[in-house]
Amino acid sequence: MNFDWSYIIESLPFYKKALWLTVKLGVIGILLSIIVGIICSVLQFYKVKILSQIIQVYLELARNTPLLIQLFFLYYGLPKMGITLSGELCAIIGLTFLGGSYMAEAFRGGIEAVAKSQIESGKAVGLGNLQLMRYVILPQAFSYSVPAFGANCIFLLKETSIFSGIAILELTTTTKNLMGIYYKTNEALFMLVIGYLIILLPLSLFLTWLERRVRHAEFGH
Repeated sequence: MNFDWSYIIESLPFYKKALWLTVKLGVIGILLSIIVGIICSVLQFYKVKILSQIIQVYLELARNTPLLIQLFFLYYGLPKMGITLSGELCAIIGLTFLGGSYMAEAFRGGIEAVAKSQIESGKAVGLGNLQLMRYVILPQAFSYSVPAFGANCIFLLKETSIFSGIAILELTTTTKNLMGIYYKTNEALFMLVIGYLIILLPLSLFLTWLERRVRHAEFGH
């Protein structure tokens, strides 16, 4: 297979810009997803009336509808209702909406794994609900949910490729555009693969290291 390396070099600025946009949208979406996930899992843990039911509906809706459909609704549907959002904002909202549901499930599993004896001990020494959650439950829940948390982060970064459906110039859209203009399919796909490797490989290695550190801190081996 002969590659046109001069084309690859010339296309680097486009991929650099697309890579940065992909990382930016992905990181913002993941951080907001973590916040949404923690709030949802805590409210479900304390079984807050009405809110728990609303959260359950949200989880079912988010997990059972494709991200592309959610993005279409935000980008093309809302303007019909008089609400216009930028493509990037739609991407962040869509990723957060989807990711929050997955993070909520991950943290919920972590919270449920915390020994009830430790929760009772915290109550016995006079810790309030917020203190109990902050100092006893969440730190342990995080360690238990690291594997699911890491898998969700990688999943959400991969889902940024769906943003091409609303013409955001991330890696996938940039690749499709360059293929349509220059017909350098092999080179463009090669750069797309390299772009996602640059994003996902370091993250995967970091999460593997983090999981081992957490396991070592918990079990001592």
